[in-house]
Amino acid sequence: MKIFNTSSNSSTFTGFLLLGFPCPRQGQILLFVLFTVVYLLTLTGNGSIICAVHWDQRLHTPMYILLANFSFLEICYVTSTVPSMLANFLSDTKIISFSGCFLQFYFFFSLGSTECFFLGAMAFDRYLAICWPLRYLTIMTKHLCNILVGSCWVLGFLWFLIPISVISQMTFCGSRIIDHFLCDPGPLLALTCTRAPLLELTSSTLSSLLLFIPFVFIMGSYALVLRAVLRVPSASGRRKAFSTCGSHLAVVSLFYGSVMVMYVSPTSGHEAGMQKIVTLFYSVVTPLINPVIYSLRNKEMKHAMKKILRTQN
Repeated sequence: MKIFNTSSNSSTFTGFLLLGFPCPRQGQILLFVLFTVVYLLTLTGNGSIICAVHWDQRLHTPMYILLANFSFLEICYVTSTVPSMLANFLSDTKIISFSGCFLQFYFFFSLGSTECFFLGAMAFDRYLAICWPLRYLTIMTKHLCNILVGSCWVLGFLWFLIPISVISQMTFCGSRIIDHFLCDPGPLLALTCTRAPLLELTSSTLSSLLLFIPFVFIMGSYALVLRAVLRVPSASGRRKAFSTCGSHLAVVSLFYGSVMVMYVSPTSGHEAGMQKIVTLFYSVVTPLINPVIYSLRNKEMKHAMKKILRTQN
């Protein structure tokens, strides 16, 4: 266990103090109720997509298999932060254990990395479907789809493994207070006894590569898709092609827009309040909105959802 020196004499602590959203007790209870509702709605929405894809044979295609995996990822992603946040609202001490902090750190960033790769895989699928429609089924086989899904999960969980392992072995001095609702690398590195410029540079480089490589790939795929769609002679054909891509582009815009504001913008040294709001948006709000975007813009998904609701009634 690490040693935290809060003064010149060394006293030992076994965790960090997560400030979360400081406010009176009544405000903490109100936030607890609000985020509990948001969490349950997120589980319900993404779980409905998984059930729809599983039960409706017409949705057993690469596009919907990727979507079901993405929805499962969103459930895991929101679960990596919200339950501990809810516990923090009701806690008097606001303390998270050392191991709990780094486990949350690892899973939160690994699942976020996996999401970046999944968005790229979904863009590749739409590129093949629209730009190579006659060869789509021979290229995007079930085997290739499984490889894409497995690669996204494996790459996501390996991407930040070494930097997080190194940070967890560092010694922390001074205050153990993290002015956030989760264990974020910025506040954690600020608590280390000695600066680690090489580690900070490595983490920054990995974050930049993780964001820009899939983003450039997604934008390139959709540039080719747009070129192919504009060549479609019929207006109905163009509308159908755009509708299959519109929901994915909306999700990409929400996720990448908020993440880049947080980690890439020139003002990335945001105040703690802004950090919390932006992190809250891409880690909690976006997983809540995504099922709505996919179900409202997709006829097959809407039909499958209605079928599930009729079955339950």
